[in-house]
Amino acid sequence: MASHQIRHVATHLLTPLLMCLGMGLAYLGAFHQPEPNQLAIAVVGEAPQDLVLAQTLKDKGGDALDVITVPSRDDAVTQLRDRDLVGAFVPDAQHPELLIASAGSDTTAMAVETLFHGVTAKQGVALTVTDVVTPSPGDPTAQGIFFLLVALSIGSYGSVAAIGAAGAGLPMWIRALFGLVTSLIVSLIGLAVAGPVFHVVDHDLGAVWAMSWLYSAGILAIGIGLHTFLKRWTTLAMMVLFVMLNFTTSGGVYSPMLQNDFFGALHGFWTGAGFVEGARSLLYFDGVGFGSRLASLFLWLAAGLVLIVAAHFAEKRGAATESTPAEPKHAAAEAEEAAEEEMEEAVGV
Repeated sequence: MASHQIRHVATHLLTPLLMCLGMGLAYLGAFHQPEPNQLAIAVVGEAPQDLVLAQTLKDKGGDALDVITVPSRDDAVTQLRDRDLVGAFVPDAQHPELLIASAGSDTTAMAVETLFHGVTAKQGVALTVTDVVTPSPGDPTAQGIFFLLVALSIGSYGSVAAIGAAGAGLPMWIRALFGLVTSLIVSLIGLAVAGPVFHVVDHDLGAVWAMSWLYSAGILAIGIGLHTFLKRWTTLAMMVLFVMLNFTTSGGVYSPMLQNDFFGALHGFWTGAGFVEGARSLLYFDGVGFGSRLASLFLWLAAGLVLIVAAHFAEKRGAATESTPAEPKHAAAEAEEAAEEEMEEAVGV
């Protein structure tokens, strides 16, 4: 009995230990040392000294900086609002100016400020910083959308264990319906907290709510489908997909221009980045890039629906090949205990 219990405990400890390893690798790998990586900046002007400054920055920055010149301040503002640039420097012997768009990423804007404060310090003049796209008053750090993402994600993947384990005996279509309704509830909770409570989202509430529902539905669909194949390992898989790789690549804390190429590449299509950047585009940048981000959320949901269909047929095949004697009471009790243990493992991070 003792050896059986020891093996039982050891087996169940494996999941949180793997979570610990994965979280350490993901979070420290993504966040421990943010450095510019193809930081898109511009020098405004076409005079020889402006071209020299741009080339000097490019030579010194190497792969860290992607430096261009633009002919006028208006052109720089347009490219900042189109999210083609994260900063633009307007040289002036007495009053140099830096243009930023902090609503796109506060940490990226700070990195650009640090860079050009260094430039003007060498010139012995003060730098004026102008923010051309500011976040809402309820989200001064421009990270509120990311924390909404965290809430939606935890509500979504945490519900997968409840639906998959406790509802394992239900037909797949009922579990899928539970997922749809749960995602609706999760999206409404997120909307209430981010909107009326904290005013992170101060306009386009309906559109952000629709994106929240789409995002949550994608996570639940993938989790419900995976549960048929992975059982109690679904929690670990969901943590990898929707915490370890999702939060770190969303752009909510650091944009891909402050991360290495691995996390930057995932930012292009991962579901969390689709939600965060889609919401930012909608709320602050007149919808620039919104279509592609919305498409990525639909593709993740489509992947979840494919998994649900595959799981449905897998369960039908399994039921057809199994003998169907009456299940002993102790087997039912063990199944219920396993379901409870799985739900307890669905921790939020």
